[in-house]
Amino acid sequence: MKKVVFKKNLSKKKPEKGLLLTLKSRAGRGKSGRITVRHKGGGVKKRYRVTDFNQERIDIPAKVVALEHDPYRTAFLMLLEYENGDKRYRIAPDKIKVGEVVICSEKAEIKIGNRMQVSNIPVGTLIYNIELIPGQGGKIVRSAGSSAKVLANEGKYTNLEMPSGEVRRVFQKCFATIGSVSYPEWKYVNVGKAGIKRLKGIRPRVRGSAMNPCDHPHGGGEGRSPIGMKHPKTPWGKPALGVKTRKRKRWTKKLIIKRRQKKR
Repeated sequence: MKKVVFKKNLSKKKPEKGLLLTLKSRAGRGKSGRITVRHKGGGVKKRYRVTDFNQERIDIPAKVVALEHDPYRTAFLMLLEYENGDKRYRIAPDKIKVGEVVICSEKAEIKIGNRMQVSNIPVGTLIYNIELIPGQGGKIVRSAGSSAKVLANEGKYTNLEMPSGEVRRVFQKCFATIGSVSYPEWKYVNVGKAGIKRLKGIRPRVRGSAMNPCDHPHGGGEGRSPIGMKHPKTPWGKPALGVKTRKRKRWTKKLIIKRRQKKR
């Protein structure tokens, strides 16, 4: 087990009551009641922090009141207090401190935590919480330690290099936040034991080769038999490795300039 001590960087305060929600645990089931994501269920109780991914408070400075842990995501949250007394949670950037002032504007100072349109961000700047459609709110680059890089401005688009190495275009009117996402040490965490997985709501997984033929394509045979086929399959008989899952007719396909490289 490997842990990263992060509590010393966080504020010793309780979460903001007005920004908490209780989400019902669905244990991997969709609207129809059937399991759509396997190996989910149980886990400790947790409260969801209502997070602002959009830019509802334009040109209003906000003070960072606290840095807090969020049980629903890998990154930390920063609690912002605006001049009118309104409070909002946002994904905290790395190296931001309590007491700093940030702002969301079409054009603002190039400072960690400020949010602005990508067309006004200099080339080479690291950004996160990026919009794909103007006004829709941040959709990508939101996990701990991740960031994208501004490469160039061309016409009505801005070219970005994603954390995966993919180069894609976004509309210049889209907003993004300066900096990289907090808690980059998260990648060094090693869970270490099964009990922690259960507390997180992840149930045990069974190897397909340990099942019966009626339960999995890999099942059957005597002892530790091989899977008996050329390529691995899912429990429903579809290819499991090396198959493309992206929809061919997805409209955002034309915005991708360079695909990410496959891991060898």
